[in-house]
Amino acid sequence: MRDVAQAAGVSLMTVSRALREPHKLSEETRKLVLDAIQKIGYVPNSIAANLASNRSTVVGQIVPSIQNSLYADTVKGTADVLRMAGLHLLIADSGYSLQEEEALIGALLSQRVCGLILHNTDHTPKALQMIERAGVPVIETGDIPRRPIDMVVSYSNAAAAKAMTLHLASRGYSRIGFVSLETRNNRRSRERQRGYLAALKALGRPKDPLLIMEVPSGLAAGAHAMVDMVNRAPDVDAIFFAGDVLAIGALFEAQRRGWKVPERIAIAGFDDLDILQHTVPTLTCLRLPRLAIGRRSAEALLERLRGEGDSVRLDLGFEVIQREST
Repeated sequence: MRDVAQAAGVSLMTVSRALREPHKLSEETRKLVLDAIQKIGYVPNSIAANLASNRSTVVGQIVPSIQNSLYADTVKGTADVLRMAGLHLLIADSGYSLQEEEALIGALLSQRVCGLILHNTDHTPKALQMIERAGVPVIETGDIPRRPIDMVVSYSNAAAAKAMTLHLASRGYSRIGFVSLETRNNRRSRERQRGYLAALKALGRPKDPLLIMEVPSGLAAGAHAMVDMVNRAPDVDAIFFAGDVLAIGALFEAQRRGWKVPERIAIAGFDDLDILQHTVPTLTCLRLPRLAIGRRSAEALLERLRGEGDSVRLDLGFEVIQREST
């Protein structure tokens, strides 16, 4: 830092501000320092800075899977806002495991992250204890829990699933099946199933175990679920898949078997992946504000770090997208 300061003709404090609080400097001074850093090849020692301030300029974000493209928009929205504020995003993959999330929370907090963004809304007791002890702002983004850790920016999975089920009923479908990922360790799947059942109750229709399935993830799982449900409930006339990949797999299998969609069976998905607009037929789904969730999460976190924000509980809603498959 002394070499940078000498090369730029500024003080050590000015170099420090250029790296940690660039908004406090004029554009001309900031450029002088950054040009000197680039010329010298200086890499800031963030570990030393973190120890001195007990806080880094890094935000940790944990998603269930980096292989699942559903989380890409949320991560992008978060990163875009943090980047403009001079903060950095560190992404971790929990593999849909609460124990792995617990280990990742510990690892991120040990690096003195200045905040956490967690997709899960269920956490182990140890994870909650570590978060409370650390005292950093936390935002949950996977659902609207009744008792959030701190702040929430998301949508209601139950309300979304109920809305889609009611939409299918309004289209004239009377035997509506429901397929989701396993609910045992996945609150989002449990909430989606709860919304489906709430819609049936509102419609005055009984719960039928033959019309409810829990399956693994993937195209093949959606294909198998489609066949299994038709075999055990031949009068099913629509299936709501609480995940687009499952719905696409089901559509491909229906086409392979010569089952016309929606004439023989209607299909609806959940997340509005881009491909749903290009399948034949196009797929009905729920559109979720994933990019906005990422952006608003980052904004709420920044407000808290600046001492401006209060507790945030933000429901960004959803939209039912009617297409050819229903």
